[in-house]
Amino acid sequence: MASLIDRYGRRFPYLRLSVIEACNFRCSYCLPKGYQARPDLPRHLGVDEIHRLLTGFARLGMRKVRLTGGEPSLRRDLTDIIGVAAAVPGVEKIALTTNGVLLPQRIDDWRAAGLSHLNVSVDALDRARFAEITGHDRLPHILDGIDRALALGLSAVKLNAVLLRGLNDDQLPAFLDYLRDRPISLRFIELMQTGDNLEYFRRHHYRAEALEDALQTEGWSLLPRAADAGPAREYAHPDYRGRIGIIAPYSRDFCAGCNRLRVTSSGDLRLCLFGNVGIPLRPLLQDDDQADELQAALISQLGLKALGHGLHEGQTGLTPHLASIGG
Repeated sequence: MASLIDRYGRRFPYLRLSVIEACNFRCSYCLPKGYQARPDLPRHLGVDEIHRLLTGFARLGMRKVRLTGGEPSLRRDLTDIIGVAAAVPGVEKIALTTNGVLLPQRIDDWRAAGLSHLNVSVDALDRARFAEITGHDRLPHILDGIDRALALGLSAVKLNAVLLRGLNDDQLPAFLDYLRDRPISLRFIELMQTGDNLEYFRRHHYRAEALEDALQTEGWSLLPRAADAGPAREYAHPDYRGRIGIIAPYSRDFCAGCNRLRVTSSGDLRLCLFGNVGIPLRPLLQDDDQADELQAALISQLGLKALGHGLHEGQTGLTPHLASIGG
């Protein structure tokens, strides 16, 4: 049976699907002026189109789908999308990345629909610092939602924090204290240069490898990487229930373990977060009879995937900011 494998032998069981580009936060590293609607942007994929897309990917070996944005909870039909994803044969894990603002009100419904994995963006555990970075003073509310998610027994609950020199690089003690008694994985993400953040990147870029050195000094040990895991290098410590993951896109071997593909909210396939080409899939998502054509297109395009990104050379591709494709 045909499968999602590229010319370098990498397999792709993991799809990141943006369901909406809009976001209601004003994070300094992504959308400091807030989301600006683009009149030329096509409407996001509908539920039927998403079902056909996920079915096509699953028939080729995709087993994990992550719903991203922008902020996916801005879709009023997000619960329906989760339910559709959970009903696709072959899909084993349905994950969601969110800023968490609607978690207290919606997490029970999302869990009942089939959500199994949750990532919440929390860039600081100090309330004032969180508000400074995100533009919203909602940290206590979001933390309540995370506690509710833990109580519901999801397979994994993770926190995402972008490493920012001078803004949250002093937050590690607070994060470690939070992890001591909670079965949460905290993902520190190295700030990436995008099409519109060069000056910010130069001011606040903090090398993830420096944090890894500090963790190892404190007794944290690197764990083996699961086959369908994301790009994080995960560390554990015997004194903590939680774990720490490091996502270091500037590390030498970052792309060697790439196992994920991306589709934008309007249905463009992106072979790389920082690629220069978007392949429109939407024309192949209009009828169930197009399934074979869709799968053939996916296999053909995967043969064009490059070995690595061009971030080291300042090549950010089509990505103006991470909200445009969900990171």
